[in-house]
Amino acid sequence: MAEVKGLRINDQIRVREVRLIGANGEQAGIVPTIEAVKMAAEAGLDLVEVAPTAKPPVCKIIDYGKYRFQMEKKLRDSKKNQKQQMMREIRMQPKIHDHDLEFKSAHIKKFLDGGDKVKVTVRFWGRELAHTELGYEVLNKVLEKLGGEEVCTLEKKPAMEGRTMSMTLSPKQKK
Repeated sequence: MAEVKGLRINDQIRVREVRLIGANGEQAGIVPTIEAVKMAAEAGLDLVEVAPTAKPPVCKIIDYGKYRFQMEKKLRDSKKNQKQQMMREIRMQPKIHDHDLEFKSAHIKKFLDGGDKVKVTVRFWGRELAHTELGYEVLNKVLEKLGGEEVCTLEKKPAMEGRTMSMTLSPKQKK
C-alpha cells in the first residue's frame, strides 16, 4: 500500500528518457518518455515507473491496477508473518516467600516462551529501601529458577530506579 502510492504512471513521468521494459518483460532499451507512453497506450496498458532512482529511471509497460493489487497482496502477506513483541511486567517485594517466587518465575517462563519481553520489578516500601541488597537477591533467585542464560537473555541488569529495582529479560533467539 505505502510502497505503491508513490509510483508515477503515464503522463506523471517527467523525465526526458527512460529505460523501458516491455509488456512481455523484454528490454526495449533507453527510449524517450513520450514514445514509451505511446507504446503503452497502443498496447492498452500503462507506463509505470518502477525504479525512479535509477539513471535513467526504469519504467514497465503493465496493467497498473493489477500491479497495485499484487504489491498490496505482497505487503499483506509480509505482515502476516510478523509478530509483535510485548513487554510484560512482574512485580515483587523483597520479602517474597519461596512459593510465591516459584509461582511468579513460572509466569515469567511462560511469557518468555511466548516470545514476550519481561520486566521483573522489586518494589521497596518504607524501611525496606535501606536494604536494597535483598532486591538483588530476589532478582538473582528469579534468574536461577528460570535456568539462567540458557533460557533467556538479560537485556538490562538489575538497577535501582527510585523506589524500585528492575531488570529486563528477553527470550533467547532460536536458531
